[in-house]
Amino acid sequence: MRIVGVDEAGRGPLAGPVIAAAVVLHTRKPIIGLADSKQLSAKKREYLANKIQESAEAWSIGRAEPAEIDRINILQATLMAMQRAVGGLVQVPDIVLVDGQHCPKLIYPSVAVIKGDQKIAEISAASILAKVHRDLEMCCLDMHYPGYGFKKHKGYGTVEHLIALKKLGPSKVHRRSFAPVWQYAKRERSD
Repeated sequence: MRIVGVDEAGRGPLAGPVIAAAVVLHTRKPIIGLADSKQLSAKKREYLANKIQESAEAWSIGRAEPAEIDRINILQATLMAMQRAVGGLVQVPDIVLVDGQHCPKLIYPSVAVIKGDQKIAEISAASILAKVHRDLEMCCLDMHYPGYGFKKHKGYGTVEHLIALKKLGPSKVHRRSFAPVWQYAKRERSD
């Protein structure tokens, strides 16, 4: 049976895309150390992401951009990123296991698994890939949008980020539908 694990990274940040990953692990090449990405150090996540990419039967990344998040809301954008990740697989799944409470609309059987990233290896692998890809992207965005601290906080609403947002206003990669960003975008419009 070909099991696809799906998870996302980046639902909560104020900036950047939401990234989803879909992974089919190779049954004869187990990867030791898979866990929820939030429970692993950055170094361990990067190591495991390389192992997953090398030995998984298939993997794919899907994304939804800040403008899409603003247009359809973060939950729908997350589900869309998941659809894109599953759609990018070269393998046809028998079943798709999705971390959380919601499944994207797919043509394959799918099951939402609460805390699946802690229970199911395929979802753990997807969690790791999504987090590593998103963190890398936020480091790149830090170079394009200096001053916000994206490399450090990855777009989350830290005190440092909120101070930068107040000082610089929202960038093109900020999610304008999120309250702290919306406040500063609204202020820009009224100036």
